[in-house]
Amino acid sequence: MSILEYNGGAVVAMKGKNCVAIASDKRFGIQAQTLSVNFEKVFEISPHLYVGLPGLATDTQTVYQRLKFRQNLYELKEGRSMSPKAFCAMLANMLYEKRFGPYFVEPVVAALDKNNEPFIVAMDLLGCMTTPDDFVVNGTCSRQLYGMCEVLWEPNLEPDDLFETISQALVNACDRDAVSGWGAVVYIIEKDKVTIKHVKTRMD
Repeated sequence: MSILEYNGGAVVAMKGKNCVAIASDKRFGIQAQTLSVNFEKVFEISPHLYVGLPGLATDTQTVYQRLKFRQNLYELKEGRSMSPKAFCAMLANMLYEKRFGPYFVEPVVAALDKNNEPFIVAMDLLGCMTTPDDFVVNGTCSRQLYGMCEVLWEPNLEPDDLFETISQALVNACDRDAVSGWGAVVYIIEKDKVTIKHVKTRMD
């Protein structure tokens, strides 16, 4: 078993029409043993910028704390909030610095830029970025998520349709993965608000 699969978990982000969504499951476990069903994997960096950190649970918390520390230093020095591209560059550099003893997380970033254009990025544990035009996935059920997202995603989805699409993709993918699921949380990021919705899934 890969160390990235030790605690389980899945994160997916999707672009919509002037909106973006990021969702994760809630399960925290040790291999097949479930310990908690409210483990946070998606974190708010700024009002329109969120990062998901699936992987080893201890590294998820460590990376988030170090990201907040570096973000606070940046904003103190620059006197402005960090753009999504600057945040991704900082995160990629932080991961690559540890390439010989890496953090076992595979980040997913979802944001609206200053022009309210959707922005999504996925990285591997060394910080190598991919920036597609539709969706990104990471975690233990990424293969199942790719299949579901390919089938369900359409261009220019409105916020309500985007929520339905990302929820259905995540729920159905987690049903086919033994180490993720047990509920999900979805963040819909729009120009003037962020909507957080919790989704029930199988708990067996």
